[in-house]
Parts: sequence; structure tokens; C-alpha cells
Amino acid sequence: MTPAASPAYRRLSVEERRSQLLAAALSLFAHRAPEDVSLDDVAEAAGVSRPLVYRYFPGGKQQLYEAALRSAAEELQQCFDEPLHGPLLPRLSRALDRYLTFVDEHDTGFSALLQGGSVVETSRTTATVDGVRRAAAQHIFSHLGASAPGPRLRMTVRMWITAVEAASLIWLDEGKQPPVEELRDWLVEQFVAVLTVTAGRDPQTADLVGTLAEDD
Repeated sequence: MTPAASPAYRRLSVEERRSQLLAAALSLFAHRAPEDVSLDDVAEAAGVSRPLVYRYFPGGKQQLYEAALRSAAEELQQCFDEPLHGPLLPRLSRALDRYLTFVDEHDTGFSALLQGGSVVETSRTTATVDGVRRAAAQHIFSHLGASAPGPRLRMTVRMWITAVEAASLIWLDEGKQPPVEELRDWLVEQFVAVLTVTAGRDPQTADLVGTLAEDD
């Protein structure tokens, strides 16, 4: 009887191998601070040799970290990419659900990312993080229907995004309490609250708050 043939080995393409290494790095950076992850750790997680990691990331750990950070940033930016129809607050709740799921799944990495101070932090990594914040703000302006937000509205939305980041970090530090659904609802309520305060000083924001009331 002829033995069954072994499955043919398929060599990964350059892009597939790079994606494999990035996925391994992201899984490590999600739960360990960047300075606590070595190239040997990434190679072991991916089931490859250290020289192979260097072949795809000749800049070493710094290049790998920045590539992983850009990948994570793209995922975070997509959290607020919600269809622009239906009442605003449920849309915002769904976006926050995705954002907080990311925070939950990348707890240590998320903390290291936002708190800074890492030995691998550079102007490029800082710009990547700031890009996430700006992209989130643009999504929110789109949800608000504010194609030309004034300075007070811009400041209000950016302040709220900062508050979301801070609340996420505190939530992780508090052992992920209160329950994530409660945190999400609280952040939505804070969004309405800060808009309401700004509405007292800004006609543009006042019009938007009136639209929110109509949605209810």
C-alpha cells in the first residue's frame, strides 16, 4: 500500500511572511511593553529564525515596532468608521464598542502606546498616535454633519477624545471596572454633556445639540 503523500510545503510570499511577522509582533506588544519584547521573542512567536526577522525588518526592533504600531493605528482608526445614517448616539456607541474591544484585547500595549516613555518611542511613533486622534475627530465631525467645524467645536471633540483615552487607561488600571458596557454608556453621556456646555457659547454647537434632541 502506497503511503499517503505529505501535504506540499507552500513557500510564503514576501507580503504573507511580513504579515505573519507583524501579527506575531502585535500579539506580543498587546500584552507586554515594547521594551520587554525582543526580536528573539518575535521569531519564536512566529516560528521562524531571528535572521529571517532581520531579513524583513533590517532596521531591527525599532522598524518592527513602528510597523506594528502603524498596523494597530489603522485598526483603531477604523473603529469610528460607522455608516452615516440613523441616530447619532447609537452610532457613537457602536464605534466605542469597537474602540473599547481593541483596548481590552491590547491592554498592556495600549497603555504603553498612550502613556509614552518607551525606549522605542520616536517622533514617528508619536505622529502615528496623533494621527489616530485626528482621524477619530474627523470621523466624529462627519457623524455630526459638521463639514466646517469651528474652533470651539473642534476643541470640544478633541477634548472628548482625550477623555476617552484617559478613561480607557484608568479602566485598565482599575482591573477593567466598571463593566465595559457601563463605561461605553458613560462616555456617550459625557459626549452629550461637553457638547451641551459648548452650545452655551457656540451657535454651531447649539444647532448640533438641537439635532441630537430631535434624534431622541
